[in-house]
Amino acid sequence: MEISPKTTPKIDLDQDICVHIFTVSAAMVGVCLTVIGLLKIVITIQKVDTVADDLVAANALVFLAACVLSYWALRTRSSRRMHRLERIADTLFLIGLALMAAISCFMTYAMAIM
Repeated sequence: MEISPKTTPKIDLDQDICVHIFTVSAAMVGVCLTVIGLLKIVITIQKVDTVADDLVAANALVFLAACVLSYWALRTRSSRRMHRLERIADTLFLIGLALMAAISCFMTYAMAIM
């Protein structure tokens, strides 16, 4: 089975996007875990209670789902399934970025009023 030259760049581009989603979302899970740890330290020192750590944990799960779906898209043999999984992973990744920005604004506001 020969792949025509017209479809090869599209498949390579999709795989390239999946690789970027996979690596960056995995890094963002690590960032979320670091932020949770730092928030726990601040909460312990200042004796305050905040929902920010819960929000960051939920955001880490969104990034983890994007990471797993992009990995699955890279491992699948079906081009159609790869496109579908990549679209879902891309959407989850963008939702995770938007949530991270919203949580950052929330944390900045919460720390300003402390």
